[in-house]
Amino acid sequence: MTKADIVDSLANEHELSKRQAGEIVDLILDEITAALKSGDKVQLIPFGSFVVRERKARTGRNPQTGETLKIAARRVPAFAPGKGLKDAIGGPKRGAKKAAGKKK
Repeated sequence: MTKADIVDSLANEHELSKRQAGEIVDLILDEITAALKSGDKVQLIPFGSFVVRERKARTGRNPQTGETLKIAARRVPAFAPGKGLKDAIGGPKRGAKKAAGKKK
């Protein structure tokens, strides 16, 4: 699903023009971005939470040349799904194995 799909769905379900729906979606995304920029956590209960995590500085390697590079510390956005989202998706994990039973 893309941003355009969300705009179309919002416009159809709430009898809005696509322009109005697009402005609403943009406003929501701008607010989330501004909150994360200022270091705030954004909680959309029961959907999930957006947070900013700190990545430490580290060394990396250029795979083509093998040259060692220093990668600077940085802040990155992260998302943690909430219980409502997890429950809505439901079902066991793919490839999940059952626990072995007791041997007699």
